[in-house]
Amino acid sequence: MTTIAYLDCIGGLAGDMLLAALLDAGAPHDVLHDAVRRLGLGDVKVEVSRTERHGIAATQVEVIEEAAPAERRAQVLIDAVARADLDTLIDIVGAFALLDALGVEHVVCSPVPYARGMIATRHGPIPGPGPAVLALLGGAFLTGVDAEAELVTPTGAAIIATAATSFGELPPMRLETVGYGAGSRDLRLRPNLLRIVLGTEHAPLAHTDVALLATSLDDLVPELVPDVADACRAAGALDVWTAPVQMKKGRPGVEITAVVRLEAEQAVARALLTHTTTLGVRVAHARRYELERELREVEVDGHRVRVKLGVLDGRVVNAVPEHDDCASVAALTGRPVKQVWGDALAAARGFEGVSLDPDDR
Repeated sequence: MTTIAYLDCIGGLAGDMLLAALLDAGAPHDVLHDAVRRLGLGDVKVEVSRTERHGIAATQVEVIEEAAPAERRAQVLIDAVARADLDTLIDIVGAFALLDALGVEHVVCSPVPYARGMIATRHGPIPGPGPAVLALLGGAFLTGVDAEAELVTPTGAAIIATAATSFGELPPMRLETVGYGAGSRDLRLRPNLLRIVLGTEHAPLAHTDVALLATSLDDLVPELVPDVADACRAAGALDVWTAPVQMKKGRPGVEITAVVRLEAEQAVARALLTHTTTLGVRVAHARRYELERELREVEVDGHRVRVKLGVLDGRVVNAVPEHDDCASVAALTGRPVKQVWGDALAAARGFEGVSLDPDDR
């Protein structure tokens, strides 16, 4: 199963908030501290604490330089990376180290809050979001919010610009854990939190578009109904059924309905028009969810009986013996069909709940 991290930017996004949220979600603290140590940043330490924002408990991370802040030029940082081993090259940024430690394979980010206002910088006030943030967020989904504060930092924008595989709403997933990372400020209008939702990918059920073809009849000879159903199946219908209906003037009638894939719609409509007395066929389009299907064999009284298996998420959830095979074995052995069917089903019980190897399909 694929592990997904969904970044819910409740109060914005900053590098320290992401680190805190990942730690709160269960990432080992040692991974973060080790990444700093391997980079040789001896004058830097990371402090992790508990706090709350608007009554919500969260983790907070603060990066502290024990010595006076030194200006590190680009080449100095590049040299520090070059001295590190391969794992550190991958995990150089704490956020990536923690994502890796949690086994995250896909990162999806919620719409990013766009807050107007002025941001104080060493060059003077600039309009928020800053130019660097917007340049990094190309392709991201933005949503305007009522706040005059810097909700997204360049560091946070740079991380998601690299790590996020998509932006938008929460994808289908099986929830495993949630982590909250707090920003340094306590905002008035919204909790200054980044929430990370971790889970495993929940693949949507396979489905296909189908057509429902139906006609209601009060003048078709009853003996011909099975022939109509056979003609529809021969034309490509997935299923055909009949139901009694009451027609105009109180006449008893029959409704014939066929389920067909779209490519067989015309052929089955022709079969209904040809083999019944109808003057028209109603069509409605629908979505059909389907199990994957496997055909396996079991042995009953020395004879092979095919069993149709229904597979969901790689596991067998249904097993149904083929009636025609059961009838053939019954004719050969003199046993009732229902007994052969029951023995075949019992033999197929071993398949239920089993994860099928994709190589065997």
